[in-house]
Amino acid sequence: MPDHTRGEIPVPRLINWLSVGALPVLVFFAYRAAGRGDTLVMATLATVGVMLMLNALVYLTLRHQTLHRRTFIVIIAALFIYVATAALEDGSAIIWLFAYPPIIFYISTPRVGVLTCAFGLTALVGLFSPLGDLLFNTPYSDSFRLMMINVLAFEMVSCYVLDLSRRRSKASLLTLAGEYEYAAKHDTMTGLTNRREGLIRLEGEYQRYLRNRQSFSVILLDIDLFKGVNDHYGHQTGDELIIKVADKLKEGCRRIDIVSRWGGEEFLAILPETGVEEAIRIAERIRQSIAAAPATYDGRIVRTTISAGVASIHGAESPSRLLQRADEALYTAKATGRNRVCSGEVPNQDTA
Repeated sequence: MPDHTRGEIPVPRLINWLSVGALPVLVFFAYRAAGRGDTLVMATLATVGVMLMLNALVYLTLRHQTLHRRTFIVIIAALFIYVATAALEDGSAIIWLFAYPPIIFYISTPRVGVLTCAFGLTALVGLFSPLGDLLFNTPYSDSFRLMMINVLAFEMVSCYVLDLSRRRSKASLLTLAGEYEYAAKHDTMTGLTNRREGLIRLEGEYQRYLRNRQSFSVILLDIDLFKGVNDHYGHQTGDELIIKVADKLKEGCRRIDIVSRWGGEEFLAILPETGVEEAIRIAERIRQSIAAAPATYDGRIVRTTISAGVASIHGAESPSRLLQRADEALYTAKATGRNRVCSGEVPNQDTA
């Protein structure tokens, strides 16, 4: 599963873009340092550029995101420390520190962002302290130091708040997307997959059958005399009856089976790696469990039965032909008395 939502730049891609974008900047300032005869600065900036490119190449080879991200953080942290302590460009290069908080919060976890920013701010305070002056003898004025610390701290806090808001919004969108996806694939009343998703699953099982020739079967079942239930007891009772049959159907099927509400009072069960004999046994077990458990609604007993048609895939027949045979078997079950299971393998075979 991708670690980014649609429209969001993937972290590895962002890191590589930043690395490529930093390269001409590093080359430019390395060239300036070389012109001044400062070979140490030139060599340091050139080394950083090479390390960023090597990190990108290693990721493109290994695709190890954690190593890629952590190495990038270490490289840019080391670069910013050097820029600040060496006071490059007469001390003005330290303003590049403002690029660190938004990058670090975007590419890492909030915890890592807070810890690295806290470390960076503490290090900056130490650099601007009398001890820092003693060790590095930087040219920063007191007013600049005070402004730099306060503005950087404000930016770090702002980046944390904005990143936290971004992450919460992303989590809410993912949750909402998951709910919409579930609703698009499932029947609201019964919680079973709906007809559209059932057809998709059937096609997936059919493709698997074409690959490995492992047979599968389907059960098409229908609640008997359902219109009479609605007419005599009301649509609310009819809905509760549908839910009851759906629950019994889920109980009677295996975990690997796919159960869908096919439409109205009709249901479809897809049974992977199952021959017709086993499918008939499963359908019969479901039929018996439903018939043996009459429902009571508002003190009235409503007896429920189902009829079912079973068919197993053969040869190169299509899923639509398989469903047609199951539907024909269901029609036979209805026409020969209801409350029974019929097979689409041999016309008019009655197993009840």
